[in-house]
Amino acid sequence: MVLDEETNALFIADTLPKKFPEFHNAFENLIKDCKVLFSLLPETNDIWAVDYMPVQVRADKFIRFNYKPDYLQGKKWMQTISNADRICENLGIKTLKSDIILDGGNLIKSRNKVIMCDKVIRENPHYSKKELIKVLIELLEIDELFFVPQQPKDFTGHADGMIRFLDEDTVLINNYTRENLVFQRAFGIAIHNAGLDCIEIPYNPYTNTSNEQARGCYINFLQMEGLIVLPVFDIEEDEKTTRIFEDLFKGHLIKTINSNEIANQGGVLNCITWNICQNKLE
Repeated sequence: MVLDEETNALFIADTLPKKFPEFHNAFENLIKDCKVLFSLLPETNDIWAVDYMPVQVRADKFIRFNYKPDYLQGKKWMQTISNADRICENLGIKTLKSDIILDGGNLIKSRNKVIMCDKVIRENPHYSKKELIKVLIELLEIDELFFVPQQPKDFTGHADGMIRFLDEDTVLINNYTRENLVFQRAFGIAIHNAGLDCIEIPYNPYTNTSNEQARGCYINFLQMEGLIVLPVFDIEEDEKTTRIFEDLFKGHLIKTINSNEIANQGGVLNCITWNICQNKLE
């Protein structure tokens, strides 16, 4: 798999500057100051670019999963689904299509391992669990695929708000000590059974007025080559979390951006970005 830390080209949906111009301007200025190659995805219908854009496996291999989430099946929400085929065609990117229903926000990768929330199993009843694992491992060219339980009250079932790889054997996870004990235990068992070490990151969505808000979720950061962009929320945990990331990602430039505006819509920085290794494309 192409790692986030190897990516050098960043894309965001062209709906972001239209819907959230203040945040977009601040984000664009930050990215340009960091000398990152930056472009808009054309003809998008929503801001959550990582979910509908393909997954880069190798320099020239992009897997386009079936973006058909259950939470967008009502008539009101169907119109927000972007045409990823047309977007990729406009970008000159050829993709390998899969019938597996999977949002990009539910795919957390290292070089040879991937973690997903177990919702992907329920979303693909046309596959047995064993078949699904086999096909995904082959498509993604990885050695191991692990599942974690869906977080209660998170209707999206996305793992990018729960867990990220630090290295091949270590993951960053939310501090879930205030979550329901059944979920805590199931999540801990899943990490243990995967044989992964873990580092807890501050997590405080508990002052949010809705379960759909993502304020206080730092795990949903942007990582690129030599760069971490960390969301902050004007809460007590901001400073502590920034120090933790500065310690964990030595050698990276650590930048922060106030992300309340988009977090109130349900996602943060990994959700709105699609970053790839462009200089290796044929």
